[in-house]
Amino acid sequence: MHRYKVEPYVVAADVYAAPGHVGRGGWTWYTGSAGWMQRAGIESILGLRIESGALHLDPCIPASWPRFEITLRHGASRYEIAVENPDGVQRGVAAAELDGASIAERPLSVLLTDDGEVHRLYVRLG
Repeated sequence: MHRYKVEPYVVAADVYAAPGHVGRGGWTWYTGSAGWMQRAGIESILGLRIESGALHLDPCIPASWPRFEITLRHGASRYEIAVENPDGVQRGVAAAELDGASIAERPLSVLLTDDGEVHRLYVRLG
């Protein structure tokens, strides 16, 4: 706190490296940095990416997380994603199901459809 000198609850766009200011934050409440932080969390931690109409999921979470959930809208459709971590691992998809049907493809990839339905993706890490 003494070095950073800015609000600890917002994302700073800059952390200075200049002598006399090393570690000090700057440009707080900068919306661009918040967007990048959200993207880093969703893509790098939760492992969710959308490419060419397909949902790709490859989480890399703390082993202490027992589960997480994501709701994704794709057009008029909604995808309810539940990721379970019963073995306390950090990554690796052991099993996956979309609307009750097993998905064997790894890395995990699901073609998104815009059919106005609610789809349920269940993933077990291990």
